[in-house]
Amino acid sequence: MTRSLKARLTGQIPLITLPGLVVFVGLVDPKFFSFQTLMVLISDTMTLYLMAAGATFVILMGGIDLSVQAVASMTSVIVAATLGEIGILAIPLAVAAGGLAGLAGGASHALLRIPSFISTLAVSGIVTTIAFLLSNARSINISGAQRDQYLFWLVGETGGVRNEIWVGLIVLAVLVFVEARTPFGRLARAIGAGERAVIASGVRVNRVKALAFLVSGATAGFSGAMMAARLGSGSPTLANEFLLPAIAAIIVGGTALTGGVGGVWRTFVGALIIAVVRIGMTFLGVSVFAQQIVFGVVLVAAVAATIDRSKIQIVK
Repeated sequence: MTRSLKARLTGQIPLITLPGLVVFVGLVDPKFFSFQTLMVLISDTMTLYLMAAGATFVILMGGIDLSVQAVASMTSVIVAATLGEIGILAIPLAVAAGGLAGLAGGASHALLRIPSFISTLAVSGIVTTIAFLLSNARSINISGAQRDQYLFWLVGETGGVRNEIWVGLIVLAVLVFVEARTPFGRLARAIGAGERAVIASGVRVNRVKALAFLVSGATAGFSGAMMAARLGSGSPTLANEFLLPAIAAIIVGGTALTGGVGGVWRTFVGALIIAVVRIGMTFLGVSVFAQQIVFGVVLVAAVAATIDRSKIQIVK
């Protein structure tokens, strides 16, 4: 089998897996096919997708962002703590804070030449501490009146479809455009495919890397804002269980951990797969703790299927 044919076949796996999982879960429990269940499934997917969407650009370049769950938790606290004082401006404030955290991880990675998993892990610890300080280590509730006044566009319904879905689809469309039609999107893929060639062409790679981490932090920040709106509260530990599913969504969707292959629309498919697996395990009575084991196995299998071993002659 040629390398190009193998890559094409590997790229089709998520598109085959998703409908197969949907049919399987529906056969296990026909209630899965109800409109309400599907709406809950897709709206839950949007929160996960937003957390993973920006990080797709980082992995597309061959890096990784391990701070997305901490950033989302911090921004949920920011929204809950400031919504009553500055209203709707709490959302852009949260997104900006997330982007700043992402930029810190990207700058330390690019300028100090620190591995991305180390720089973002360090940022994760800093951001978590900030969230605990802002919240006094407690959950901050959002009143029903504030939620209805400022966050209705995140938690209500429009045309019989939950607003989280509309918002997620808009973000998906914007990021697909950025990936396909802007120099940043094309360079992110090129860096993952061959960074040395991009450097030789005169591109300032460090700027592209820093921007990718900024986008990752910003979308994670928006995810935290949406979580706060949905749950009616912000907490420094709100997104603690989301890191593994978010990374799994990116890899399961077909974005290779070695970079150069994949995209944000594939992350959306991967997020749907993860959501179907999660709700399927719920229908089957699998505990939350056991679900993390399943996500770990799925992640290992997805990495094994998508990784380009020609880029890593020796695995350490």
